[in-house]
Amino acid sequence: MKRIKNAFLIPAIMCIPFFSISQHASVDSGPGTITDIIAENARGYYSQVMGFQVNSISCEGLYETVADWLGTPYVYSGKSSRGIDCSGFVTMLYNKVYNNPLTGNAAELYQKVAHIKMKDLREGDLVFFRIRQSRISHVGVYLGDNKFAHASRTNGVIISDLSSPYYKKYFVKGGKVKSDF
Repeated sequence: MKRIKNAFLIPAIMCIPFFSISQHASVDSGPGTITDIIAENARGYYSQVMGFQVNSISCEGLYETVADWLGTPYVYSGKSSRGIDCSGFVTMLYNKVYNNPLTGNAAELYQKVAHIKMKDLREGDLVFFRIRQSRISHVGVYLGDNKFAHASRTNGVIISDLSSPYYKKYFVKGGKVKSDF
C-alpha cells in the first residue's frame, strides 16, 4: 500500500475541533455554513482515504496523521516512516496530534490509561489487545464506528474493525489517556 500525503489540508500539529472555525467565519448561521462545508468535505475525504464512512470528526489532526502514515511498514521497535511498530505509532500520533509525549510499549501504555469498556470508546481513545501472549501485546487508536488505526505486523499501518472476529477475540479494554503525562 502506498503512503498517502494530504496536499489539500493545512497540516494540523495539535487537535483543534471544527467548532473553533466558526469563530472566524463571517457567514455562519444555519445549514450550509462555512463550518458545515469544511466538516462535510473533511468527512468525505477521510471516508475515501480510510475506507470506511467517517460520520463525525472532532479532531481532524488525528485523521490527517493516520492518513499520512497508512501503509507505513511494520518494523519492531521502529519509530519512523521507514517502519514503525504499534506502540511507536500510538506514541508518535499522541505527540504530534495531541502534543502529549506518551512513551512505552503496549503493556506500559496500558498501565498509563483509565480503562474503559468497548461501548464507551471515543475518537482518540486507545484500544488494547492480548495476542499470543498473556500480557498486553498490541495497541491502536480508536477512530469511531468500531474502527481503529494501528501498526499490524503483517500489513503495517492500517485501519481495522474491532468487531472482526480476530480483534474481538483478543480485545482487552479501551483506555482514555490521562492528562498528566
